[in-house]
Amino acid sequence: MKFSLAYDLRTGSEESLSSEETSLLPSGLQPVASDRFNINSQLEHLQAKYVGTGHADLNRFEWAVNIQRDSYASYVGHYPILAYFSIAENESIGREHYNFMQKMLLPCGLPPEREDD
Repeated sequence: MKFSLAYDLRTGSEESLSSEETSLLPSGLQPVASDRFNINSQLEHLQAKYVGTGHADLNRFEWAVNIQRDSYASYVGHYPILAYFSIAENESIGREHYNFMQKMLLPCGLPPEREDD
């Protein structure tokens, strides 16, 4: 007999579990109807707290810019990674630092033109 729903976080799909399957789950992992609301409220909290997690009105370009800028900031902030890039590109560490800082200005090029309706 199938009676409860399990929400798969990886695929975002729901599937029914039989009573035998739910009895095998530990008590802390029993599917609860409020899990979906709890997950959404946690996501909203993270989106409000951290800029890089995005929000509902974030378009694809802005999301890509956030990813690129975070990556370049990490490269500049972690000296071993910066040294690795400088060796790989046969440039000085200072030049690589400068190049990454310049790339942070427009990491994905100019923004696309918006269609005003």
